[in-house]
Amino acid sequence: MSHFSDKNHLGGGPHPERRKREGRSERARLALRPSATLPRENFLPVDRADMDARGWDRVDVLLVSGDAYVDHPSFGVALLGRWLEAHGFRVGIVPQPRWDSPDDIIRLGRPRLFAGVTAGAVDSMLAHYTAFRKKRRDDAYTPGGRAGARPNRAVSVYASLVRRAFPGLPVVGGGIEASLRRISHYDFWSNSLRKSLLPDAKLDLIVYGMGERAILDIARRLDALASRCGGAPSRPELAAALRGIAGTARMGRPDEEAGREVLRLPSHEDILARPARLMEATLLLERQVHQMRAVAVQPVGDRVVVLEPPAPALTTEELDELYALPFTRQAHPSYTAPIPAVETMLTSMTCHRGCGGGCSFCSLALHQGRRVASRSRDSLLEEARTIAAQPGFTGAISDVGGPSANMWKARCSLDPARCRRSSCMVPRVCPGFSVDQTEHVRLLRDIRQVPGIRHVRVASGVRFDLALQQDAALEAYAGEFTGGQLKVAPEHCADEVLRLMRKPGMEPFERFLDAFRRYSEAHGKEQYVVPYLMSAFPGCTDAHMRRLADWLEERHWSPRQVQCFVPTPGTVATAMYYAEVDTEGHPLPVAKTDAARLRQHGILLGTARDRFGPARPDDERNTAPPARADRTGGSDGGRGMRREKRSDTVRSSGKRR
Repeated sequence: MSHFSDKNHLGGGPHPERRKREGRSERARLALRPSATLPRENFLPVDRADMDARGWDRVDVLLVSGDAYVDHPSFGVALLGRWLEAHGFRVGIVPQPRWDSPDDIIRLGRPRLFAGVTAGAVDSMLAHYTAFRKKRRDDAYTPGGRAGARPNRAVSVYASLVRRAFPGLPVVGGGIEASLRRISHYDFWSNSLRKSLLPDAKLDLIVYGMGERAILDIARRLDALASRCGGAPSRPELAAALRGIAGTARMGRPDEEAGREVLRLPSHEDILARPARLMEATLLLERQVHQMRAVAVQPVGDRVVVLEPPAPALTTEELDELYALPFTRQAHPSYTAPIPAVETMLTSMTCHRGCGGGCSFCSLALHQGRRVASRSRDSLLEEARTIAAQPGFTGAISDVGGPSANMWKARCSLDPARCRRSSCMVPRVCPGFSVDQTEHVRLLRDIRQVPGIRHVRVASGVRFDLALQQDAALEAYAGEFTGGQLKVAPEHCADEVLRLMRKPGMEPFERFLDAFRRYSEAHGKEQYVVPYLMSAFPGCTDAHMRRLADWLEERHWSPRQVQCFVPTPGTVATAMYYAEVDTEGHPLPVAKTDAARLRQHGILLGTARDRFGPARPDDERNTAPPARADRTGGSDGGRGMRREKRSDTVRSSGKRR
């Protein structure tokens, strides 16, 4: 089993191929270079020397991550570590430990309360493999961009390491990998239905969604339990202490939720016997997250997975407090190579969480929720001043956004407990959903006035159907805050496919393109729309892909890269893929073989006939790819993983030809 030694894990030279490929300027590379100006005491401890410098003999909480340690609010472990620290707990971090032994895990000693394990910002399987299950050659969250610094199914592997290092210590899984695997889920990489990560990884708890409230509640409860017990608590005492924490999942008994409002999900065994029941389970889980009131249970053998209602989103005041914590905004000084993911994060700002889109392939709403929680203007302006003061800052803020930049300060007037909509945007924007996008525009203009800042962009993109509601905001996005390219996500052009995706039709997208062209020209700019497009979506056929190819050809657009659908755990689209039915139970054609998926992909790229020849009837059958052996063992455990990260797909001139 390959792994990095401690020396390589903490440093090594930058990856020459990646540097050449990305073509960074010297100035950009200088901005990414790890800084030695800050003492290690300014960071959370990663080894015993760091603890000694702080005068600590022990940490309260140990956080183990598949990402390198960057002390920046865009990295989940840093965010939660600083949050716990602000509430009086001592936190240590073990980034990217070796997984052939617990040696890296034990270097901070046994924590007093618990260990939290996460795969990092991206699901480990998605980080390692492409849509066609080919190994990736790099990892943006690792020094030098090197692949292989985290194991497959990282949450399970790290949990096992912690149990070996510290028998009896409570182990909590969190992050996107664990969050999206909290119930039975289809695993694309093994082509199998897997149980909840709770029994597979032998976790005491899973923290799902955004974890600040839950992890603080866990720490406080275990602290109080330790004070009462005067030593190690018994397993029954531990189980009782961890019961009823909002935003967590745990194993329980079938009868212990009597008297509560319960959503009963199909059992794991039922789903194995009848794959269509995965759709039922997924829709019920989606309802629990959106309505935020009921406890959900799923039988697994003679026990049940108990999913407490989601934790309420942080208030504006709490978000402001969180982002004002003393982040150094740098990689830990022990690293000698740049961490590629830091490049955009250094000059980007998160202004809100949550998304009302409800796209069926996106796990963000399942993770962050559909209700939008926003930071204040003052908080964001303060962060802008901090960024502007960073060494090497070039004067450009790359993004002020979130899941969709123009949802900042969005509100819903409806009672979430009674809302039955799967999307706030589809089939049309809900009357209860309101947002003044000109507020976001004013924020962007205010940030641009901060000394040292010359340009502000919305690199995260905008929701085009929402942008159409306010011409003044759309004009500002096009004329002032687009740096040549603006990302939007039509995904397809066929109504049948768009309906399954929970995406708006092409009519609003066409109107958006016309408006973007008009406003760009009015400001004297030739700019590009970069649409995200997807192939091999459940229900999408070769004919649908040819229709999309024709639509692009009519507009003289040439796709450079198209995202092939990846069935990531927990989403409605993944249930469609596995069960081959839509949300109403109607059968769907699904491209499952590599040949069928590659052919759809190639139709849009113009390579289908050359590489694969004409479609053959046997390729259209819904046969699954062969299962592949897992080399590390364990179970899957999930930025929110929205979808596989991809580069610009199509460049289109704002001018019609």
